[in-house]
Amino acid sequence: MRRDIDEAIQGWAYDPEPGDIMAREVRARDGRMVLQIRVDLGLLQLEVEGRPDGLRPHNFATYLDFLRHRAAARGLAPGGKAPSWLMEAVHCVESDREFMQFYHRRVAWLSLQRYDQALKDAEHTLALMDFVGRHSPTTEYITSHERFRGLVLFHRTQALAALALGRRKPEEAVDAVQDGITSLTTHGETMTSDRDVEDSVNDPLVEQLRVLENEIRKNFAVAKTLKEQLEEAVVAEEYERAARIRDQIRLRGGTKH
Repeated sequence: MRRDIDEAIQGWAYDPEPGDIMAREVRARDGRMVLQIRVDLGLLQLEVEGRPDGLRPHNFATYLDFLRHRAAARGLAPGGKAPSWLMEAVHCVESDREFMQFYHRRVAWLSLQRYDQALKDAEHTLALMDFVGRHSPTTEYITSHERFRGLVLFHRTQALAALALGRRKPEEAVDAVQDGITSLTTHGETMTSDRDVEDSVNDPLVEQLRVLENEIRKNFAVAKTLKEQLEEAVVAEEYERAARIRDQIRLRGGTKH
């Protein structure tokens, strides 16, 4: 059995454009599909389902599932109030491993325009960040992850907008981008307050989303979305108009985010 990876990288030179991720989806010898990411010293291979490394931590699908089980297994304290369960050092180490694995797979999916999969991985990471926020033993550990929340929100917004455009619903894409801008701005203000600096850490990402929003509006002739019209009607106290717009939104199926 060959142990080198020469055959896998043959003809696949590492020559990315700045900021690009070189990724591909290939079929393994046993027939399953896997993701490969070209890096300067070779490649990374990730599973497309479950954990990117293919492992089942403590027989759970992901380490987040295991952590949720540990926290829930603590039970209820007298009086019916849930006690605070705190992560131990080993939990932090393994959580960091899962954060990094899902990051690699998320950016690979985005590179391949597999936005449905990128969305799933972004939401998993956000859920893991939320868990850390509730159960971390230190504020420093929470902050070490929260500084990356903006990037995850940005990727999630990109995926949502692309999926909406794929369904030929540019209004939903604009709404998704605006929701993303709001989330990034709110998070940036929180981080800026914590760091006591003037500029938000998410400003460059917000600016990219504003550019995306303008492009969608221009390319698909989107003036005002139903959501924007509804907000205007509510502010103007035009409640009958607001009710009609709500009916339109309901008939449309609502937003997907």
